Amino acid sequence: MNNKIPNSVIGAVSSVIAAHYYSHSKLNTLFMESGAPGEPPEGNCETKCSNWLKRCNEDPLINAFEVLGHVIQGFMDQEETSALFGSRDNDFTEKGKARIKNALAKNQLSYKTNGFIVLAGSNPTTKTLKDYLRTGDFSSIEKEFERALKNIDTDPHASITAASSIIESVCKTYIETFGLEMPNKKNILPLWKTVQKHLGLNIDRNLGEDEQKILSGLSSIVDGIGAFRTHIGSAHGRGIKPPRITVAEARLAVNASHTLTIFIMERWHTRIS
Repeated sequence: MNNKIPNSVIGAVSSVIAAHYYSHSKLNTLFMESGAPGEPPEGNCETKCSNWLKRCNEDPLINAFEVLGHVIQGFMDQEETSALFGSRDNDFTEKGKARIKNALAKNQLSYKTNGFIVLAGSNPTTKTLKDYLRTGDFSSIEKEFERALKNIDTDPHASITAASSIIESVCKTYIETFGLEMPNKKNILPLWKTVQKHLGLNIDRNLGEDEQKILSGLSSIVDGIGAFRTHIGSAHGRGIKPPRITVAEARLAVNASHTLTIFIMERWHTRIS
């Protein structure tokens, strides 16, 4: 695959992403966190996006497609909003995604979930989140949470969605790995309760009771994160005026999700090692 982003893709992405974020500060943060080199280019939002992507093409030390994937990930991975809430937002999202996908397709490229740009018909060579979980790749899981934390200041709703999705993924993958019965409702709390029963407690009775108290508390945390995602996360549609959430509240949800995920993974890979 040519390592330069085609001009037609740059044009489509710049137009859609600029209109979606419509903020120089948000775009600056997005591009810098995605690995785009140099200081923010001058010009309006669309020009800024275009020139920054072109700069990625010109820098031999930059993987332009990796930057592009990170830049559009938040927009491309969001689920369509409910028809009951913000239909105009839903229409823009559908058309924006289609425009980017069409531009990629014309250049024999396609977008894959989690920010991968690949040749059409192929799969990303980078491991998926499920692969990280199955192999006990803790460093990659840490990076997933680092990405969620980096987005908190610009998009706390999306960070909460990411944190909740990681818990759901680790629970589903755990259940599949150990051949447990998948709950009828695949919401975050039923998934966690299925995993919790299988994790096992400390063999010392007193310590086991203490651990049970912690796990009971974690159940409340999981329920809270799932509720947060439903009410204000980016996955179920935010509506015209979504509930407000502070960065501190979003950070609390992401950090709690991180703690639970790492605990599950450590107990999981101790059992199978």
